Amino acid sequence: MRKVKIMDEATVFRSLARITHEIIEAEGGAEGICILGVKSRGVPLAEILCANMEKFGGKKVPCGYIDATMCRDDYTDAQKRERATGSFIPCDITGKTVIITDDVLYTGRTARAAIETVFSFGRPKAVRLAALIDRGHREIPIRPDFVGKNIPTSRQETVRVVLGGEDGGVFIVSDNE
Repeated sequence: MRKVKIMDEATVFRSLARITHEIIEAEGGAEGICILGVKSRGVPLAEILCANMEKFGGKKVPCGYIDATMCRDDYTDAQKRERATGSFIPCDITGKTVIITDDVLYTGRTARAAIETVFSFGRPKAVRLAALIDRGHREIPIRPDFVGKNIPTSRQETVRVVLGGEDGGVFIVSDNE
């Protein structure tokens, strides 16, 4: 197995700070925004973005998470019931701009399911997608509004985001060696 570090943790945090500034600029401030992380690996990124919104935008932004399991098209009904853990939406999202966050955007299927899940909780003014890593290979026409880094990969590789600890960062893992 081969594991290559492509971003260290400091670079990850700088990317998330840049994404925060891009959100504030695109939305004209932090007012009317709700940030929701896709369980499970998008949740810590949502929390970091929310903290950054307060720091850079001067406003505390509602922060929650969504479990998109029930809207997945690649799970059976039994798998959905077994894997679903629930969502936490901290406010009424009707009329708000909802920023969905996830660590890695790949085929687009998780993002599609997350968007569908958001609409099951209300009718937001807009839904935006923020991803730390966009690795390509889309199967659905979905594109992130905010992205930390585009990383071309093969389908045989995996992208892992690790936050915290001495070895935090973004890694490409390949089994073909």
